[in-house]
Amino acid sequence: QVQLVESGGGLVQPGESLRLSCKASGSVFSTNVMGWYRQAPAKEREFVASITRGGITNSADSVKGRFTISRDNAKNTVYLQMNSLKPEDTAVYSCYFRATSTGNAYWGQGTQVTVSS
Repeated sequence: QVQLVESGGGLVQPGESLRLSCKASGSVFSTNVMGWYRQAPAKEREFVASITRGGITNSADSVKGRFTISRDNAKNTVYLQMNSLKPEDTAVYSCYFRATSTGNAYWGQGTQVTVSS
């Protein structure tokens, strides 16, 4: 089992920044992918960004150039730096951990990000 604890959400104005963090604990396998999805009210959950243990990243077109994903393997923590936030970025952001060897995926409880003037 893997437990994920997220932090860093909040209310900001358009154009401002936030950094989300997600710390994994428990059975953290050597090869894995961590990342973020988000879900806005009345919308489908959508992929935001991911990063492998080796540092290979992927992100949605809607956040490219504004959001940066990174990780600290020693701390089993993934970060999402969100700059130039827009009202349409408002959503619950959920962290995930996927063990490459088993395919098992685990999710955090989600953190609310609200962008509003």
